[in-house]
Amino acid sequence: MPNKPIIVLVRPQLGENIGKAARAMRNFGLTEMRLVAPRDGWPNPSAGPSASGADDVLNGAKVYDTTAEAVGDCAMVYATTVRKRGVTKPVVTPEQAATEIHSAQGLSAIMFGPERSGLDAADVALARAILTVPIDPDFGSLNLAQAVILCAYEWSKGVALSQPPREELLPPAPQEELEGLIGQLDAMLEPRGYFLPEARSEVTRRTLRTVLTKPGWNSLEVRTLRGVLSRIGRAPRVTDTDYNDGDQVS
Repeated sequence: MPNKPIIVLVRPQLGENIGKAARAMRNFGLTEMRLVAPRDGWPNPSAGPSASGADDVLNGAKVYDTTAEAVGDCAMVYATTVRKRGVTKPVVTPEQAATEIHSAQGLSAIMFGPERSGLDAADVALARAILTVPIDPDFGSLNLAQAVILCAYEWSKGVALSQPPREELLPPAPQEELEGLIGQLDAMLEPRGYFLPEARSEVTRRTLRTVLTKPGWNSLEVRTLRGVLSRIGRAPRVTDTDYNDGDQVS
C-alpha cells in the first residue's frame, strides 16, 4: 500500500471548506482527515453537500483538541505556510514533500491552517518541515481546498490511480486507400484546371499529396472524405422547391 499522508485541518472555520477539502482529498486517493478544534463543531451539516460524495472522508474524520494531539503519532509533519514565521526548518515544495512521503517510515501528516490566518507559530513549531507552494508573490492567496488539492495531486503522481477510459483509436488507413482518395480528388480537379499552369502541375500535385497524407487518416475517415467528394461530383439534385409555380419537371 502507498504511504498516504494524513490531512490535518487546524481550526477550520467553515463546514463548506471542510467538505471541499474532503472532495479534493478523495479526487486523488487520500482518505484520512483530522480536524483540530473546528470553529463550528463537528459533525457540521454544511460539510456534506460541499464534499460532493466524499462522505467516507467526512465520516472517518477524527477531531482533536490540539494540534499536538492530532499529529502525535506522525513521524513526519509538514506545515503549509507562505511564511517561515522566524522558524528555521527545511522548506519544500508539494512535489518534494510527496517524494519524501512515499519513501517515509511511519505516518506523515500535512497541516493546513485556518482560512483567514493560516497556521500560527506554535503549529509550525510542531512540524519537521515547511511546505510552501510556489505561487505569484504579489497574490499569495490560496483557499483551503486549493491548497489541499495541490498537495494531494503531487502525492497522487507517485501512485497508479485509475484514469478515464481512452477512446479506441482506429489505425491509420493503408496507403492504397489514401492513393484512392488522392486519385479521386485528382480526377475531379484535373478538368477544372486546378493543376494549371502545366509548369507547376507536379509541385501542386505533390503539395496536395502531402496535405492528404500528413494527418494519418484512418479508413473510416478516408471513406467519409471519398463519400463527400462523390457527392460533390454529382449533378445537383432537383427538388420541387427549385421551381417556381408553373414550371414543370421533365
